Parts: sequence; structure tokens; C-alpha cells
Amino acid sequence: MVCNTIRSLVNQGHDVSLVALNAKKSHHENTDDDKDLLSKIKYRAFNIDISVSVFDVAVNLFSKTSFNIDKYYSPEFEKLLIRELRKTRYDIIQFEGLMVSLYLSAVRKYSNAKRIYRAHNIENQIWQRLSQQKSDPFKKSYLKMHAKRIKNYELQQLNNFDGIAVFTEQDKATLLEYGTKIPIEILPVGINLDQYKPDYSKTDFPTLFFLGSLDWLPNREGIEWFLDNFHKDLTDGDLRVRFYVAGNDIPERFDDYEVMGKIFIQGEVDDALEFVNSKSIMIVPLLSGGGMRVKIVEGMAMQKCIISTSLGAEGINIENGVNILIANNREEFYEAIKLCIADEEYCKTVGLNARKLMEQQYDINKVTKNLVDFYATITGSMVTT
Repeated sequence: MVCNTIRSLVNQGHDVSLVALNAKKSHHENTDDDKDLLSKIKYRAFNIDISVSVFDVAVNLFSKTSFNIDKYYSPEFEKLLIRELRKTRYDIIQFEGLMVSLYLSAVRKYSNAKRIYRAHNIENQIWQRLSQQKSDPFKKSYLKMHAKRIKNYELQQLNNFDGIAVFTEQDKATLLEYGTKIPIEILPVGINLDQYKPDYSKTDFPTLFFLGSLDWLPNREGIEWFLDNFHKDLTDGDLRVRFYVAGNDIPERFDDYEVMGKIFIQGEVDDALEFVNSKSIMIVPLLSGGGMRVKIVEGMAMQKCIISTSLGAEGINIENGVNILIANNREEFYEAIKLCIADEEYCKTVGLNARKLMEQQYDINKVTKNLVDFYATITGSMVTT
């Protein structure tokens, strides 16, 4: 998502610098396209270890802040950022997500640039919704505690920016409820459609798949719910379809769900788009979270027939039964899967409609132009980034 925005800004003639805080647990190999982009911008990166010990969790119980925020702070990274700010004058500095807002005070001290916050999610909502899914009293209380601490932090930070970009109308409404006084612009996820080249001749029908990083709690919670509810249907019941689970950081215990020839826990795949293209029906059983689901947008760009919860598709201009199928409980998921695996032409039509929606509303060049226009309203002039 960030790379797409940077690439589009560069293509539109803007000068861009990226100072990246790289979490060691989410290691990413640069592709040839990434390397080409990095050659066109000013790039600085810093690796940070965000792993948390049991001791850290215990100590944090007596703190007023959440370790889910605090673990992203590094004095060394802040020094690197300050050196960059002293060397270069910027018109706009964009903060990608709540975690890097830890460095807002340093940016305000060493730069006169306008500060834009791109809210990937309303972070406290993720933790609040996670707590609502738990039946264990301790887990419920623990997650609610973190939701409250993260909300307090969000409320402290929001009006310290000059503008906020959100992905959805729902997120804008929430920020206004929080008392946000600065300009807020709705800018959906933009993707480079040239990178998404669906080839249905290479698609295995019928197949179900899930793709997502399971170090993100809402993803892990959602896919566990789906596997627990549909394991028997997929292995011994009426749903005669293979199910593939792929993504980063899949816990070893997920191997217990695997059933030869029926349920495949694949882990990280070499080529995500090739994997998506090879399967026919995408499952997004998201029960908590916020913002906009990038994987759904990418799945739609790949002409996938997608079955998602309402929450999973939140913020995307979907039409149920036309460019996506919405299912919010076990019965609805069961009926949607049964319909899809029985009707290949219907699946193809839903996928084609999904791709059309992406072309009309989510092309990165259109989204980035609107982002630059937003910059201009904040600065009162043309922007170099």
C-alpha cells in the first residue's frame, strides 16, 4: 500500500523520501520492482525488534500505556529521523499508521512541514472488538484494558496533526465523534492495476482460500473461527471443496487443522498473486478490526469471487451478490460457499464485477491525485513531497 502510493507520487513528478521503521518479525525481501522504486527516492531504513517477553507483558499491566504502542519506539530511530529532518526541508511529512506517531514530537521540533496522519485503522476499535469476541473473563478484561489505553493515546495525538487521511466513511465518522478538529479526507486504498493480471485458465475450480498475515490478531481470530466451524463440513460433510490457508506467521498449532487432500495449511507462499490466481473463492471471515482490508481490494483486482463478513468489507463500495458475497454467521457462510462451489459461472461474474469496481474507484493514480489535492488544501499551495 505504501509502496503503491510512493510509486504513484514519483510517477506524478514529486520528490519523495521514505524513512522506514522495519519490524524484524515482518521481514520482507525486496522485489525487482521494489529495488527500482528505491533507486528513485531517498530511502532510510531502521530495523527494530518488536517482540515482547512474558515479563514485558506482566510489567505493562501496571503501566498507563500499551506495549502494543510503546514497543515501536526507538531512540536510535528517532536520532536517524532527526538527522534526516535537519538535512532536508519537506512540505509534507506523512505518518503511516498510529505506531509511528510516537515520533510526532520530534518531527514538530525539527521540521516546519505539514504533518499528515494516514490512519490505517482506528486502532482501539480492533482491540475493543477482539475483547467482545472473548468468553474468557481474563482475556476479555485484558483486551479491553489495551483498547482503553490505545484510545487514550489516539485521542492525545489526533489534533496534533495538520490533516488526516482515512480509508472509510466509518473511520471519518469515528474520528469526528472523538472530537477531531483538523481536516479529514476519505481516500481509499489505491492499487496499481497493471500488477494484477488474472488468468482464469490457471484457476482451479472449486477451491477456497484464505491469505493473510496471522501475526495480526483479527486475521488469526477470524480464520480460527472459520476452521473450527467448518472443519467437519470440509472434511466429512457436504462442502466438497479444498481449502488452502496461506500467509506469514502461521502458528504451528494450525498444522492440527490440516487434512490431506482437503485442508492445506501452506504458510508463506513465494508469489502471493500467483497463489491467489490459482484459487477460485476467497474467504474473509473477519470478526474484528477496522480500516479497509487491502487483501480484499487485491482479491477483487484479481477477479476473485469473495465471501466476507460485513466488517471485513467495511469501507469498500460493495454490492452484495453482485461484486462480493456477505456472510456474517456460520449459516450464511455455509450457504454462500455451497452456492459458489456449485456455480462456476456465477463465481466468474462476481469476480468480473469486482475487477470493474477496482478499475472505477481504486486505481492508484486516481487515489494519489486526490491525496496530492488534499496536501494542497493543507499547505495552501502546490506540493513537493
